[in-house]
Amino acid sequence: MMQDRKTLRRQLRQQRNALTPRQQKIAAAQALRYLGRQLWFRRARHIALYLPNDGELDTAPIIDLCRSQGKHLYLPVLHPVRHNRLWFTPYTRRTPMRLNRYRIAEPIPQGRPRRPAFALDLVLMPLVGFSASGGRLGMGGGYYDRTFAYRMRSKGLRGPKLVGLAHDFQRRNELPLEPWDVPLDAILTDRCCYRISY
Repeated sequence: MMQDRKTLRRQLRQQRNALTPRQQKIAAAQALRYLGRQLWFRRARHIALYLPNDGELDTAPIIDLCRSQGKHLYLPVLHPVRHNRLWFTPYTRRTPMRLNRYRIAEPIPQGRPRRPAFALDLVLMPLVGFSASGGRLGMGGGYYDRTFAYRMRSKGLRGPKLVGLAHDFQRRNELPLEPWDVPLDAILTDRCCYRISY
């Protein structure tokens, strides 16, 4: 019997938060190796990612690699007007930051340029659970699903490659998904890269 989303989310978050700093560092280094091998990563110039929170896979090594290769980085910012949607704001070493309502660091958006979601090349997004078929269980706010919902409506406007970052133990054979859940193109973990075919 498949677990409900709330129970599964709680269990996976507990597992994630139980990792030691050393385990997190090793997992991030291993994921970086798999990422560096992907052609879609090497070709991407405009990449959105996240700053880790709540035991999420650490993106610091990815940020360092992207900067060393001259890629343009963006962080999600909670949209101030459109409910449960994201903006993507440039992220450099000098970007002024603040804590949002979830106590997650994000760029201060006032007066800063933004990049539309469809104009990114690659989005590396956090997740709580995933299936090898591309299903994603997030934190429950629906921010990424609403931001990229256009992909479900229009096959012509694909936009960026959507890739989930996770620890491999977050994988489940089945996930309780909803019709509005936007599927991922790939999932990258500390063990492998799951390529999704539809």
